[in-house]
Amino acid sequence: RVWIPDCVEVWRVAEITRDYKEGDSVLHLHLEDGSALAYPIESQLPPLCNPDCLLGANDLVALSYLHEPAVLHSLRRRFLEANTIYTYCGIILVAINPYKPLPIYEDEVIYAYSGREIGDMDPHIFALAEEAYKQVVRFGKNQSLIISGESGAGKTASAKYAMRYFTTVGGCLGSSSMEEKVLASSPVMEAFGNAKTTRNDNSSRFGKYIEIGFSQTHVTGATIKTYLLEKSRVTFQAKAERNYHIFYQLCASATLPELQGLGLCGAFHYTRQGQCAAAHSTNDAADLDSTRHAFLLLGVPETDQLELFSILAAILHLGNIMVRGRDRHGDSCFVEVDEALRLFCSLLGIEASQVMRWLCHRKLVTAGETYLKPLSRQQALDSRDALAKHMYGQIFRWMVSRVNRALRSLEGHCTSIGILDIYGFEMFELNSFEQFCINYANEKLQQLFNLHVFKLEQEEYVTEEIPWVFIDFCDNQPCIELIEGRLGILDLLNEECKMPQGSDGSWAQKLYQTHLSSSHFQKPKRPTDAFIVCHFAGKVEYQCGGFVEKNRDAVPEELVGLLRASKSALLAELFLEEGDGPMSLQSRRSTGCRVAGRPSRRSLPSSQKSKKSIASQFKASLNRLMEVLGSTTPHYIRCIKPNDNKQPFMFDSRRAVEQLRACGVLETIRISASGYPSRWTYQEFLERYRALVSREELMSTDEKQICSLALERLLQDPSKYRCGKNKVFFQLGQVAYLEELRYRRLRAACTLLQRHLRGWLARSGRFGRVRAAVLCLQRHARGTLARRFTRMLRRTRAAVMLQKTLRMVLARRSYLRVRQAVITIQAFARGMFARRLYQQV
Repeated sequence: RVWIPDCVEVWRVAEITRDYKEGDSVLHLHLEDGSALAYPIESQLPPLCNPDCLLGANDLVALSYLHEPAVLHSLRRRFLEANTIYTYCGIILVAINPYKPLPIYEDEVIYAYSGREIGDMDPHIFALAEEAYKQVVRFGKNQSLIISGESGAGKTASAKYAMRYFTTVGGCLGSSSMEEKVLASSPVMEAFGNAKTTRNDNSSRFGKYIEIGFSQTHVTGATIKTYLLEKSRVTFQAKAERNYHIFYQLCASATLPELQGLGLCGAFHYTRQGQCAAAHSTNDAADLDSTRHAFLLLGVPETDQLELFSILAAILHLGNIMVRGRDRHGDSCFVEVDEALRLFCSLLGIEASQVMRWLCHRKLVTAGETYLKPLSRQQALDSRDALAKHMYGQIFRWMVSRVNRALRSLEGHCTSIGILDIYGFEMFELNSFEQFCINYANEKLQQLFNLHVFKLEQEEYVTEEIPWVFIDFCDNQPCIELIEGRLGILDLLNEECKMPQGSDGSWAQKLYQTHLSSSHFQKPKRPTDAFIVCHFAGKVEYQCGGFVEKNRDAVPEELVGLLRASKSALLAELFLEEGDGPMSLQSRRSTGCRVAGRPSRRSLPSSQKSKKSIASQFKASLNRLMEVLGSTTPHYIRCIKPNDNKQPFMFDSRRAVEQLRACGVLETIRISASGYPSRWTYQEFLERYRALVSREELMSTDEKQICSLALERLLQDPSKYRCGKNKVFFQLGQVAYLEELRYRRLRAACTLLQRHLRGWLARSGRFGRVRAAVLCLQRHARGTLARRFTRMLRRTRAAVMLQKTLRMVLARRSYLRVRQAVITIQAFARGMFARRLYQQV
């Protein structure tokens, strides 16, 4: 049986009906639906199917034939037939989202996996979490769980289950439950960092790394680090998408007494661009209650919450501020005095005249003088949107800091387990700066993953004392160099952002001039400012529009100065000093920090202090993340989205294989397949293939020697296998060959056993039963016949007796009648003769 490509199921099974000879141009196949197919052979033969005994294996690396159709078929079969959502693939745990609650996460299941080895029970996220926990407790090694996948694949849920396992098994030190606090942080993080996209109603638009601290066996605290919040969503949403949940939660609860002064009952430009005010799976009003309750659990009082909601409402009103051009040329503009401007200024405690001034003008400082430059209407609108994005970014940072303050451990920790909930590889019709950064992060993670898999492969060979043969794996360092190297894409982007007249078009031309010779860089055929990067998961075309602006993340310093001088204590705290972590309101009040007035001396204009670009910040944070992950023992969880319709236990093979190609599972298979992928302990080999071992070979007591002798006789070619200290290693296809030999041997043995058993059953069992049954039948039949004959004899004798008597009676009666008649006749005749004689006489 072989796998052939299919346009619907990606791969389908077919059976070869004629032997293939080298040089044949077609294969004669028989499909499952009964039809015949002449399959043309182009460059290589179709991949072979695995033996039936290996189907549905817990670990995909145990398959004899390691390739894409085998992995896809095993996952599909386990998911649909056994309703199993977890499968191992070497060091990877593949988790398929069932879109249905399953009873496999209760406390009983947690305690069942606690203390067990990773191969003792079925694949589960608890098994992987237990392995990480044991490494921390026993050896004091820092661990990490790297969870990745598409939007809607179940990454956040997997992170929650892992966190719950650690807090349940390890326990928590302190008066409050760490699990309760972390679960309380989830509604907050989702409200401020998640949004509805075309693929997921609750898509995380940022990456997070949760570091759980341990002191011996107990959880002492946690820290959350975030990466690349999609701030552009604040001011723009594509069709059928929404802004961040918190804005819609506030608008849905606008009638609450404490929120009535925020002016949330109108329509807002920042929430209606996607033309999707509501998500089907969310209840915004109820979600705001959950968010506020979570804030209270995390130590954010009601007054701070209301102040935060005022700033969020001000962002919405900022988007409704109207900017008009003064003349036809559009060289200057002005702000209309309307309700949106009034509410924005009153909520933030700033002067409307200052806002109107600095939205439409920019301060330019030259060597000897300072003057104001009027802005065009479009430039003013860009400044307005930049201010809104910057305000929301500061709010998000403040929110994360408050969560970390609630989860912080006072006594510190010795070891830690990190949980990385990171966005997966993204490839849309239109890809912009956010997708480029996300895919750049995935390139770095994939490189770390490849090196780790390669290292584990090497350690396995060294441990088993098998000669190490270099395995050529797909190193994506050239692609990473293209992005972050000297004069790479990021360098050219940062250089373009420093130019006063820098634009997306000129940056695109620099890319073409510098990197067209690179094998990982291509220019689209269409005449647009775009470029193509050949990532490890495929080619992605990025549109250059918006890259420079998003990377600059430029915010007018004059507007930020107004916010720093705000009467709102929380707003002044957020902008106290740009780039520093926020401090608490209480500490601000206790230390007497300024909340109004001029900007501090340290808060200099952007021209007087260097501000890193978004790409530089992201690159630095990503490098720090790689250093942290490199110092830990990683455990990989790849979440798979089985279908786009969110239907329970429905498997779309095309969507699944796209994700398998992008998440590293197939790369793991490829690396394993390039060496000796099938590995059996000697005990497992003897248990499975004892039927192939001869009697002479079994005379030895050493399992390794028995296996070596048997394999030398069975496989003959020593390069097909290697015998290590505790395991025997096989090349691709050798287990399938041994399975075929085992099948033939067992079939021959079964035929022999059946023949003798059937003869014995026929002779001793079945013949005796048949003979006894025949004798019994004969006995009963003869008795029946004898009794029937006896009854017949008795009836015959009685009939003869009756006939004899009857005949005698009848004959006597006839005789008597005849005699009487004769006597009568004689009497009359004699009388007549006598009278006649008398008369004569």
